[in-house]
Amino acid sequence: MEWIRSGWLFFQDQVLGMKWLNELIGNGLAAVGLDGTLGGIVQFFLYDTIKIFVLLSVLIFGISYLQSYFPPQRTKKILGRFQGLWANVVAALLGTVTPFCSCSSIPIFMGFTSAGLPVGVTFSFLISSPMVDLGSLVLLMSVFGTRVAVLYVLLGLVIAVIGGTLLQKLGMERYVEDFIRHAPHIESQSGTLTRRDRVDYAKGQLVNTAKKVAPYVFLGVGIGALIHNVVPQTWVEMVLGSQNPLAVILATLVGVPMYADIFGTIPVAESLLFKGAGLGTVLSFMMAVTTLSLPSLIMLKQAVKPRLLAAFIGICTLGIILVGYFFNAIQVLLV
Repeated sequence: MEWIRSGWLFFQDQVLGMKWLNELIGNGLAAVGLDGTLGGIVQFFLYDTIKIFVLLSVLIFGISYLQSYFPPQRTKKILGRFQGLWANVVAALLGTVTPFCSCSSIPIFMGFTSAGLPVGVTFSFLISSPMVDLGSLVLLMSVFGTRVAVLYVLLGLVIAVIGGTLLQKLGMERYVEDFIRHAPHIESQSGTLTRRDRVDYAKGQLVNTAKKVAPYVFLGVGIGALIHNVVPQTWVEMVLGSQNPLAVILATLVGVPMYADIFGTIPVAESLLFKGAGLGTVLSFMMAVTTLSLPSLIMLKQAVKPRLLAAFIGICTLGIILVGYFFNAIQVLLV
């Protein structure tokens, strides 16, 4: 069993984490005389940017290729076969294989709702899609390790399932705007795609996704580089460390008005953790940014009435805060 563990650690560190790339960039910068704080900033920026885009490219292409087998109408039919809690579970799992940010997930949520799926089921998808996609699993593994990544995804799915179920139990169907509930939809039968068609589709999705996330990746990595090399550790520990009992709540509230996806927030979270912030605190920040960003809430307000929007925000915020405190409580066992 030891060789399996060693092999997995190698895969996690050198394949997913690309530690060899960090060393290569560091040695190259040292060779040209670029060291100190500036060298550290440049090294962090180059390493994280390259790593994220390499992993993003492989993930988005692979996931999009698989998605070509599940066009929207087929997905609706699959979800329609399940009832009750299982429907929420399947919708949440479906959200993990969609490489969308919160804003991109809302049109799909609207399509599912107009197709007659229960509002609780569609909200389970809406919560899980930006929060716990497969990209977050792989990137979290490359930064925080396997146990943190798997637990993060599992708890994110729990929030999605419980959140959607609660909204259904509260009878929130009537708070969806009429134009969404009564929108006409066409059951189309897509032709059989060839392998070439699927590859072209995956390439298109990769290019489109990369264009959309690139600004947030650059911004996130840039902020992370500054935090990692410039911001004093005592500042981070004072505000976001374990000594501040309100750190999780603060991180969650700060994350809500921001807009980025998982690829842009992980470098910031990585730097904050390195500087002494609690594990649960930085993960709550990530969840809030990806799930409750202000632009996505503005878009969602066009589709649902204020009471449903408030219930969605309240349930997600409470779930994110509880997850943050849970991770902080068991951090010593994970990191």
